[in-house]
Amino acid sequence: MNRYLTFSLAVSMTLGTLAIPLRAANKPCAGTDSQKPVVWTNDELEKLHGLGLISIVGQSDEEKPASASGPATYVKTQDPEWYAEQAAKLRDELQRRQAQLNGFRQAIENVKSLKTMTGGINLDDGDIGITPEAGIEFLQQRVNETQTECDALEDLARRNDILPGTLRGQ
Repeated sequence: MNRYLTFSLAVSMTLGTLAIPLRAANKPCAGTDSQKPVVWTNDELEKLHGLGLISIVGQSDEEKPASASGPATYVKTQDPEWYAEQAAKLRDELQRRQAQLNGFRQAIENVKSLKTMTGGINLDDGDIGITPEAGIEFLQQRVNETQTECDALEDLARRNDILPGTLRGQ
């Protein structure tokens, strides 16, 4: 019985090793088959897309809506109300910074003349400067920056034909 088992095992291994090359010979090797270009029609693509087998990226020119004139886009530099809002913000900031500068100058003047001060200088309020003169220079620079922004807004309004009274809130 042991011989029968050995004989059948030897026959099956021989047949198995012969069948593997025969099966591989029927299929072309990778990269050696001549690839014919496949041309797909739009109908075939739609069928595959409907089944969820293909994903089409982008849109064709046919699917774009043909609109003669779209809605007008908002351009803030053409809007007088936008200029009025920006100018009001800059005027408020300029007034606040000038008041801060004047208050700082007054506080320094009070100290120099040894007057009694009711208020004080908040040294924790940003980069005020090491010396009083440096603090005044810093605050003056802030005022100048805000004034430059106001001037730039006025120039932009002038180039876009916005009336000057709009910036003054008139």
